[in-house]
Amino acid sequence: MKKLGLPRVLILGCGDVGLRLLPLLLPRYRVLAVTSNPQRCAELRAAGAVPIVADLDRPHTLGRLARLAPTVVHLAPPQSAGQYDRRTRNLAAILPEGTRLVYISTTGVYGDCGGERFDETHPVRPQNARAVRRVDAENVLRSWARRCGARLSILRVPGIYATDRLPVERLQKGTPALVAADDVYTNHIHADDLARAAVAALWRGSPNRIYHAVDDTELKMADYFDAVADAMGLSRPPRLPRAELERSVSPMMLSFMSESRRLDNRRLKQELGLRLDYPSVQALLAKREIKSP
Repeated sequence: MKKLGLPRVLILGCGDVGLRLLPLLLPRYRVLAVTSNPQRCAELRAAGAVPIVADLDRPHTLGRLARLAPTVVHLAPPQSAGQYDRRTRNLAAILPEGTRLVYISTTGVYGDCGGERFDETHPVRPQNARAVRRVDAENVLRSWARRCGARLSILRVPGIYATDRLPVERLQKGTPALVAADDVYTNHIHADDLARAAVAALWRGSPNRIYHAVDDTELKMADYFDAVADAMGLSRPPRLPRAELERSVSPMMLSFMSESRRLDNRRLKQELGLRLDYPSVQALLAKREIKSP
Protein backbone atom coordinates (compact mmCIF):
# COMPACT_ATOMS: atom_id res chain seq x y z
CA MET A 1 0.00 0.00 0.00
CA LYS A 2 2.88 2.35 0.68
CA LYS A 3 3.98 2.07 -2.98
CA LEU A 4 0.53 3.24 -4.10
CA GLY A 5 1.09 6.55 -2.32
CA LEU A 6 4.28 7.40 -4.21
CA PRO A 7 4.25 9.86 -7.14
CA ARG A 8 4.01 8.19 -10.52
CA VAL A 9 6.49 8.26 -13.39
CA LEU A 10 5.79 6.86 -16.85
CA ILE A 11 8.58 5.30 -18.96
CA LEU A 12 8.11 4.87 -22.71
CA GLY A 13 10.61 2.60 -24.46
CA CYS A 14 11.70 0.56 -21.44
CA GLY A 15 14.53 -1.41 -23.03
CA ASP A 16 18.06 -1.82 -21.70
CA VAL A 17 18.47 1.75 -20.46
CA GLY A 18 14.92 1.79 -19.11
CA LEU A 19 15.58 -1.34 -17.08
CA ARG A 20 18.75 0.30 -15.69
CA LEU A 21 16.62 3.33 -14.83
CA LEU A 22 14.05 1.37 -12.83
CA PRO A 23 16.09 0.70 -9.65
CA LEU A 24 17.05 4.38 -9.53
CA LEU A 25 13.41 5.48 -9.62
CA LEU A 26 11.64 2.80 -7.59
CA PRO A 27 12.64 4.12 -4.14
CA ARG A 28 10.83 7.41 -4.88
CA TYR A 29 8.24 6.62 -7.54
CA ARG A 30 5.61 4.17 -8.60
CA VAL A 31 6.96 3.39 -12.07
CA LEU A 32 4.62 2.66 -14.97
CA ALA A 33 6.39 1.13 -17.99
CA VAL A 34 4.75 1.22 -21.41
CA THR A 35 5.26 -1.70 -23.78
CA SER A 36 3.65 -2.56 -27.09
CA ASN A 37 4.45 -6.23 -26.50
CA PRO A 38 2.20 -7.97 -23.93
CA GLN A 39 4.81 -10.72 -23.59
CA ARG A 40 7.15 -8.22 -21.86
CA CYS A 41 4.71 -7.54 -19.03
CA ALA A 42 6.10 -10.30 -16.80
CA GLU A 43 9.67 -9.03 -17.26
CA LEU A 44 8.70 -5.44 -16.44
CA ARG A 45 6.63 -6.53 -13.44
CA ALA A 46 9.53 -8.61 -12.12
CA ALA A 47 11.77 -5.54 -12.42
CA GLY A 48 9.38 -3.60 -10.20
CA ALA A 49 7.37 -1.64 -12.77
CA VAL A 50 3.65 -1.64 -13.47
CA PRO A 51 3.38 -2.67 -17.14
CA ILE A 52 1.03 -0.72 -19.40
CA VAL A 53 0.26 -2.10 -22.86
CA ALA A 54 0.05 0.70 -25.43
CA ASP A 55 1.60 1.39 -28.84
CA LEU A 56 2.99 4.75 -29.96
CA ASP A 57 2.30 3.69 -33.55
CA ARG A 58 -1.41 3.29 -32.76
CA PRO A 59 -2.80 6.55 -31.37
CA HIS A 60 -6.09 5.00 -30.29
CA THR A 61 -4.19 2.94 -27.66
CA LEU A 62 -2.65 6.02 -26.00
CA GLY A 63 -5.66 7.74 -24.47
CA ARG A 64 -5.28 5.92 -21.17
CA LEU A 65 -1.74 7.30 -20.79
CA ALA A 66 -2.86 10.92 -20.79
CA ARG A 67 -3.17 11.40 -17.03
CA LEU A 68 -1.50 8.34 -15.58
CA ALA A 69 1.59 10.21 -14.39
CA PRO A 70 2.78 13.83 -14.18
CA THR A 71 6.35 12.77 -14.97
CA VAL A 72 7.45 11.02 -18.19
CA VAL A 73 10.74 9.60 -19.47
CA HIS A 74 10.57 9.18 -23.26
CA LEU A 75 13.15 6.61 -24.39
CA ALA A 76 11.28 5.30 -27.45
CA PRO A 77 13.06 5.80 -30.80
CA PRO A 78 11.24 7.09 -33.87
CA GLN A 79 9.83 4.66 -36.41
CA SER A 80 12.33 3.43 -39.00
CA ALA A 81 11.14 5.48 -41.99
CA GLY A 82 9.79 8.90 -42.87
CA GLN A 83 10.71 12.52 -42.25
CA TYR A 84 8.69 12.94 -39.07
CA ASP A 85 8.72 11.13 -35.73
CA ARG A 86 5.08 10.06 -35.72
CA ARG A 87 5.50 8.28 -32.38
CA THR A 88 6.54 11.45 -30.56
CA ARG A 89 3.82 13.42 -32.34
CA ASN A 90 1.24 10.88 -31.16
CA LEU A 91 2.58 11.15 -27.61
CA ALA A 92 2.63 14.95 -27.55
CA ALA A 93 -1.00 14.97 -28.69
CA ILE A 94 -2.18 13.30 -25.44
CA LEU A 95 0.22 14.71 -22.82
CA PRO A 96 -1.52 17.05 -20.35
CA GLU A 97 -0.39 20.53 -19.38
CA GLY A 98 2.34 20.78 -16.76
CA THR A 99 3.91 17.40 -17.51
CA ARG A 100 7.59 16.94 -16.52
CA LEU A 101 9.26 15.15 -19.45
CA VAL A 102 12.79 13.95 -20.17
CA TYR A 103 13.42 13.01 -23.81
CA ILE A 104 16.38 10.89 -24.89
CA SER A 105 17.53 12.20 -28.26
CA THR A 106 20.77 11.67 -30.18
CA THR A 107 23.96 13.59 -30.88
CA GLY A 108 23.42 12.61 -34.51
CA VAL A 109 21.26 15.74 -34.88
CA TYR A 110 24.49 17.73 -35.39
CA GLY A 111 25.69 15.81 -38.44
CA ASP A 112 29.35 16.01 -39.41
CA CYS A 113 31.18 18.84 -37.65
CA GLY A 114 34.71 18.07 -38.84
CA GLY A 115 35.92 17.13 -35.36
CA GLU A 116 34.90 20.49 -33.90
CA ARG A 117 34.37 20.75 -30.12
CA PHE A 118 31.17 22.54 -29.07
CA ASP A 119 28.39 22.85 -26.52
CA GLU A 120 24.60 22.60 -26.70
CA THR A 121 24.21 26.00 -28.42
CA HIS A 122 25.62 24.58 -31.67
CA PRO A 123 23.02 24.49 -34.48
CA VAL A 124 21.69 21.12 -35.62
CA ARG A 125 22.36 19.90 -39.15
CA PRO A 126 21.07 16.31 -39.49
CA GLN A 127 22.55 14.45 -42.42
CA ASN A 128 20.61 11.19 -42.43
CA ALA A 129 16.95 10.24 -42.11
CA ARG A 130 17.33 8.91 -38.54
CA ALA A 131 18.69 12.23 -37.32
CA VAL A 132 16.05 14.20 -39.25
CA ARG A 133 13.34 12.31 -37.36
CA ARG A 134 15.08 13.06 -34.05
CA VAL A 135 15.19 16.77 -34.83
CA ASP A 136 11.48 16.60 -35.62
CA ALA A 137 10.84 14.94 -32.24
CA GLU A 138 12.82 17.62 -30.41
CA ASN A 139 10.99 20.43 -32.20
CA VAL A 140 7.58 18.88 -31.55
CA LEU A 141 8.30 18.44 -27.85
CA ARG A 142 9.77 21.94 -27.43
CA SER A 143 6.69 23.48 -29.07
CA TRP A 144 4.41 21.34 -26.90
CA ALA A 145 6.32 22.32 -23.74
CA ARG A 146 6.07 26.05 -24.48
CA ARG A 147 2.39 25.78 -25.37
CA CYS A 148 1.38 23.64 -22.38
CA GLY A 149 3.60 25.04 -19.65
CA ALA A 150 5.46 21.74 -19.46
CA ARG A 151 8.99 21.21 -18.15
CA LEU A 152 11.09 19.50 -20.82
CA SER A 153 14.71 18.35 -20.70
CA ILE A 154 16.38 16.85 -23.77
CA LEU A 155 19.41 14.59 -23.41
CA ARG A 156 21.39 14.24 -26.62
CA VAL A 157 23.04 10.84 -26.44
CA PRO A 158 25.98 9.36 -28.42
CA GLY A 159 27.07 5.72 -28.71
CA ILE A 160 26.02 3.79 -25.60
CA TYR A 161 28.42 1.22 -24.16
CA ALA A 162 28.43 -1.26 -21.27
CA THR A 163 30.03 -4.58 -20.53
CA ASP A 164 27.44 -6.26 -22.77
CA ARG A 165 27.31 -3.40 -25.30
CA LEU A 166 30.78 -3.45 -26.85
CA PRO A 167 31.59 -3.99 -30.58
CA VAL A 168 32.70 -7.59 -30.03
CA GLU A 169 30.89 -9.09 -33.03
CA ARG A 170 32.33 -6.47 -35.33
CA LEU A 171 35.83 -7.21 -34.10
CA GLN A 172 35.34 -10.96 -34.41
CA LYS A 173 34.25 -10.48 -38.02
CA GLY A 174 37.31 -8.37 -38.77
CA THR A 175 35.25 -5.48 -40.13
CA PRO A 176 37.73 -2.79 -41.20
CA ALA A 177 38.06 0.67 -39.68
CA LEU A 178 39.32 3.91 -41.17
CA VAL A 179 42.95 4.93 -41.44
CA ALA A 180 43.88 7.74 -39.08
CA ALA A 181 43.83 10.43 -41.76
CA ASP A 182 40.19 9.64 -42.64
CA ASP A 183 38.94 8.71 -39.16
CA VAL A 184 36.29 10.53 -37.12
CA TYR A 185 35.94 11.54 -33.49
CA THR A 186 33.15 9.69 -31.70
CA ASN A 187 31.37 10.31 -28.40
CA HIS A 188 30.29 7.78 -25.79
CA ILE A 189 28.26 7.24 -22.61
CA HIS A 190 27.97 4.21 -20.34
CA ALA A 191 24.41 2.87 -20.15
CA ASP A 192 24.39 3.16 -16.34
CA ASP A 193 25.57 6.78 -16.49
CA LEU A 194 22.86 7.53 -19.07
CA ALA A 195 20.22 6.17 -16.70
CA ARG A 196 21.64 8.33 -13.92
CA ALA A 197 21.66 11.35 -16.25
CA ALA A 198 17.97 10.84 -16.97
CA VAL A 199 17.21 10.85 -13.23
CA ALA A 200 19.35 13.97 -12.74
CA ALA A 201 17.43 15.69 -15.54
CA LEU A 202 14.13 14.75 -13.89
CA TRP A 203 15.20 16.33 -10.61
CA ARG A 204 17.42 19.21 -11.68
CA GLY A 205 16.88 19.86 -15.39
CA SER A 206 15.88 23.38 -16.41
CA PRO A 207 12.76 23.86 -18.56
CA ASN A 208 13.28 23.42 -22.32
CA ARG A 209 16.99 22.78 -21.77
CA ILE A 210 19.30 20.55 -23.83
CA TYR A 211 22.13 18.52 -22.28
CA HIS A 212 24.94 16.53 -23.85
CA ALA A 213 24.79 13.15 -22.09
CA VAL A 214 28.37 12.23 -23.02
CA ASP A 215 31.39 11.12 -21.03
CA ASP A 216 34.95 12.47 -21.21
CA THR A 217 36.20 10.00 -23.84
CA GLU A 218 38.16 11.61 -26.66
CA LEU A 219 38.93 8.90 -29.17
CA LYS A 220 38.69 8.46 -32.88
CA MET A 221 36.53 5.54 -33.90
CA ALA A 222 39.31 3.15 -34.93
CA ASP A 223 41.19 3.89 -31.70
CA TYR A 224 38.04 2.94 -29.79
CA PHE A 225 37.87 -0.37 -31.65
CA ASP A 226 41.57 -0.96 -30.94
CA ALA A 227 41.08 -0.29 -27.22
CA VAL A 228 38.19 -2.77 -27.00
CA ALA A 229 40.11 -5.37 -29.01
CA ASP A 230 43.15 -5.06 -26.75
CA ALA A 231 41.06 -5.33 -23.58
CA MET A 232 39.28 -8.45 -24.84
CA GLY A 233 42.21 -10.21 -26.42
CA LEU A 234 40.92 -9.83 -29.97
CA SER A 235 42.72 -8.77 -33.12
CA ARG A 236 42.63 -5.11 -33.95
CA PRO A 237 40.57 -4.33 -37.04
CA PRO A 238 42.37 -3.67 -40.32
CA ARG A 239 42.39 -0.04 -41.41
CA LEU A 240 41.42 1.16 -44.87
CA PRO A 241 41.14 4.51 -46.62
CA ARG A 242 37.57 5.77 -46.83
CA ALA A 243 37.32 5.10 -50.57
CA GLU A 244 38.07 1.41 -49.99
CA LEU A 245 36.09 1.05 -46.76
CA GLU A 246 32.91 2.26 -48.46
CA ARG A 247 32.80 -1.07 -50.28
CA SER A 248 33.12 -3.08 -47.05
CA VAL A 249 30.51 -1.71 -44.63
CA SER A 250 26.77 -1.13 -44.64
CA PRO A 251 25.35 2.30 -45.56
CA MET A 252 24.22 2.75 -41.93
CA MET A 253 27.68 2.01 -40.55
CA LEU A 254 29.21 4.28 -43.18
CA SER A 255 26.97 7.12 -42.01
CA PHE A 256 28.31 6.71 -38.45
CA MET A 257 31.84 6.72 -39.85
CA SER A 258 31.21 9.98 -41.72
CA GLU A 259 30.39 12.24 -38.77
CA SER A 260 33.11 13.69 -36.52
CA ARG A 261 32.49 15.85 -33.46
CA ARG A 262 33.61 16.37 -29.86
CA LEU A 263 30.90 17.38 -27.43
CA ASP A 264 31.25 19.55 -24.34
CA ASN A 265 29.57 17.97 -21.27
CA ARG A 266 29.90 20.81 -18.76
CA ARG A 267 26.14 21.33 -18.54
CA LEU A 268 25.71 17.68 -17.61
CA LYS A 269 28.21 18.00 -14.78
CA GLN A 270 27.59 21.53 -13.56
CA GLU A 271 23.84 22.01 -14.03
CA LEU A 272 22.67 18.44 -13.44
CA GLY A 273 25.42 17.69 -10.93
CA LEU A 274 26.22 14.32 -12.50
CA ARG A 275 29.45 12.66 -11.49
CA LEU A 276 30.19 9.95 -14.03
CA ASP A 277 30.78 6.46 -12.70
CA TYR A 278 32.49 5.74 -16.02
CA PRO A 279 34.25 8.96 -17.10
CA SER A 280 35.65 7.25 -20.20
CA VAL A 281 35.50 4.04 -22.20
CA GLN A 282 38.93 3.21 -20.82
CA ALA A 283 37.49 3.26 -17.28
CA LEU A 284 35.21 0.36 -18.19
CA LEU A 285 37.84 -1.52 -20.16
CA ALA A 286 40.23 -1.35 -17.19
CA LYS A 287 37.73 -3.14 -14.94
CA ARG A 288 38.17 -6.84 -14.32
CA GLU A 289 34.66 -7.74 -15.45
CA ILE A 290 35.76 -7.30 -19.07
CA LYS A 291 36.66 -10.79 -20.21
CA SER A 292 37.73 -12.26 -23.50
CA PRO A 293 34.82 -13.83 -25.41
